[in-house]
Amino acid sequence: MTVPIQACIGLGANIGHPAAAVRTAIAALAELPDTRVLASSRLYRTPAWGGVSQPDYVNAAVLLETRLSPEALLHELLSIERRAGRLRTAETASVKWGPRALDLDLLLYGNHAIHQAGLRVPHPYLHERAFALVPLAEIAPDMVIPGHGMVVEALRRVDAEGIVPLLPAALGVDADTLPRRGDAG
Repeated sequence: MTVPIQACIGLGANIGHPAAAVRTAIAALAELPDTRVLASSRLYRTPAWGGVSQPDYVNAAVLLETRLSPEALLHELLSIERRAGRLRTAETASVKWGPRALDLDLLLYGNHAIHQAGLRVPHPYLHERAFALVPLAEIAPDMVIPGHGMVVEALRRVDAEGIVPLLPAALGVDADTLPRRGDAG
């Protein structure tokens, strides 16, 4: 039996019902074999990347304890994405930073650095992306990004302006219906 390892997953969505998609994905992560959710961040509204005109994203992070190999965990993440309606085709792959029904990224797998075809851990741009670092720092500030120091240290080096926590559902607010920045009203 393999020793459990802590892994961090970044979640994001910006089409359909993004907050619901992220919440459903968190629940699906809790159902993975040989895995348990240790912590999940709040949901955050973040500006879309890459200059492509599209709605803001809803992002979150989850800290897992898992006995799954990084390859098996990635396979499970892709399966959750497919069930949420994410299609990874040659056409969608050509649209870098485009809209997503759901995007799950294996950000960290313990302190391992993995460079395989189709699997790079830590996520290659994690240390530069506030939309991933802000929720990750909420649940795993002391996790190490191999080659870049602790999560909280990386967060200090990026601009997190525009990344705001969404109001909790307990307040009767549906994050999928919140107005986007710049909307009239």
